[in-house]
Amino acid sequence: MKTICDFIARWMGAMVVLVAALALMVPTSLAWIGTWVINPMLGIIMFGMGLTLSPQDFKIVLSRPKDILIGCLTQFTVMPLLALGLTWAFALPEELAIGVILVGCCPGGTASNVITYLAKGDLALSVGMTAASTLLAPLLTPLLVWALAGTMVDVDALGMLMSIVYVVIAPIVGGLLCQRFIPRVTRRVTPYLPAFSSVMIALLVGIIVAHNADRVLTAGLLVMLIVMIHNLLGLAIGFSVGRLLHLQKPKCVALSIEVGMQNSGLASSLAVLHFAAYPLATIPGAVFSVWHNISGALVAKLYSSNRTSEQ
Repeated sequence: MKTICDFIARWMGAMVVLVAALALMVPTSLAWIGTWVINPMLGIIMFGMGLTLSPQDFKIVLSRPKDILIGCLTQFTVMPLLALGLTWAFALPEELAIGVILVGCCPGGTASNVITYLAKGDLALSVGMTAASTLLAPLLTPLLVWALAGTMVDVDALGMLMSIVYVVIAPIVGGLLCQRFIPRVTRRVTPYLPAFSSVMIALLVGIIVAHNADRVLTAGLLVMLIVMIHNLLGLAIGFSVGRLLHLQKPKCVALSIEVGMQNSGLASSLAVLHFAAYPLATIPGAVFSVWHNISGALVAKLYSSNRTSEQ
């Protein structure tokens, strides 16, 4: 069972792509599942993250404040500004622009920790950055979306803050409480959580794609191009910032992956909750979820091979 779970977690990117392709070609395969399940599913994923976090992960934030500060500043400036720049450069309609900006303003994704491990980056820094950016998200994500998209549409910043608290922060706290009060059960289920989260992420992406298959096919190439540029520039700039600040190679790798890989599931969730009048706003998050798993696997291979050749 453990071997199967490890296999599923390692090949998460391929699974997400396959499920998304199935949902696109045969929408009825997943369209029967209502979009209302997106937020509970994301909450379950965040609960799993809470189960795997430890006090040591939060000590990292306190013991390495400079590294974490650099990472979070880069995270919440580079990706939002890239998103805004791309919406201008491609003259995107409001619906797509909102979706791209939502992706850019979200915290780092949980998959970044797996990719950083495979890339032989600084895993402790990656986990610390994910934890810190996730805790900052209830304040910064709504504020940034309001600042960047508020001129296009009405942005309910307070409502978004509460949504992130309910969907992200509360489940993580629940997971931490389970660690504290039922540690034996937690230790038993923790080895299976990466595989479980991988399946949930794939299903979440598939449901979004299935419900918007016609729109994805209409705007698919443009959205894919923008998502690829957004992600690849984030990866490149994140690494470059580390180099400019003379950080060690493992730290540069962690910074690159944390900045480039977003919690795009949260972006789609916020689009469903707060921008229901703009159905296309969910698409960039769904496409990003597919693409960043592909690019993450590729850069992990690139970074790990370069690290080996340098030794």
